[in-house]
Amino acid sequence: MEKDIDRIPKNQETDIVIRIDDFGGRIGLTIREFVKSERYTGFTKAGTRIPADQFKNFKASINSIKESDFEQEASEEQKEAEEPESRPAHDKHVSKQGSKQDNKSGNKPSHNQGHSHSDAPEEMEM
Repeated sequence: MEKDIDRIPKNQETDIVIRIDDFGGRIGLTIREFVKSERYTGFTKAGTRIPADQFKNFKASINSIKESDFEQEASEEQKEAEEPESRPAHDKHVSKQGSKQDNKSGNKPSHNQGHSHSDAPEEMEM
């Protein structure tokens, strides 16, 4: 048994498919990405399945969401995008190597402390 309920476009190559199906002898609701590209056409692993006996709870959860909830989330995301980071990138790099307090013991810092990029793999990955 397969019954497609809806297809929601995600981008040019991907739709989100909502369907009732029978997987492994158990009926349930499947929400899964369907890709149409040169390399592959079909369902991906991205998605979820709601067993029929849990559908009532799932539906109640979905119905509890108000459209205004999305408006609030969107305005918060926009604020975060407009605000500069609370700590500059330089401070983040230095904090990984330790603070100035680390050298109060009288130990000499290594010749490349604070200047080496070898201990910052995120900057070296391509």
